[in-house]
Amino acid sequence: MGRQTGPRCKICRREKEKLFLKGEKCATEKCPFSRRSAAGGKRGRMPLRMSEYGIRLREKQKARRIYGLTERQFEKYFDEASARKESTAEMLFAFLERRLDNVVFRAGFVESRRSARQVVHHGGILVNGKKVDVPSYRVREGDAIKVAASAVPIMQLVQKKMPDYTAPAWLTVTGEGEAKVASIPKRSEIDTAIEDHLIVEYYSR
Repeated sequence: MGRQTGPRCKICRREKEKLFLKGEKCATEKCPFSRRSAAGGKRGRMPLRMSEYGIRLREKQKARRIYGLTERQFEKYFDEASARKESTAEMLFAFLERRLDNVVFRAGFVESRRSARQVVHHGGILVNGKKVDVPSYRVREGDAIKVAASAVPIMQLVQKKMPDYTAPAWLTVTGEGEAKVASIPKRSEIDTAIEDHLIVEYYSR
């Protein structure tokens, strides 16, 4: 299954909750999900009871869509996490959060992970002073992230829209367009509303 390329709001309606895929707009009254939360063609129908498998599948799909990954990419992260001695769920989300596109989003330099991927892909981000154009690049503790001159106007526009944004504890914003990975993110520091045990159960079936 490939990456979702259609309208973002349809994804939220399918999952029956806001996934905040469009940044600031999702928190305003302009958000289409707030006006019409039912999935297309299903308004007025009685909700069907989902099977245990369906519940686990939906949670996995929700996580995959939040981070904007293909099925193959997500499964690869899970396989790597399950091979570690630590908690599979803990490692899975640590890997997902340490993707460069996610770090750029979490730092508040852009308003969505989708925008972050575009900025990274077009060479708008430096890691330890070197341009990195691979969205899946995994940052390490101590890495310095900086917005390149070409992407500064985008960042400034976003920061005007979100003046009160606060980065997570594991990521320190050290200056305008600069951030540092202070530590490896822990699951308790990640605000993604996912029941991760359901994902583990899905792949363990």
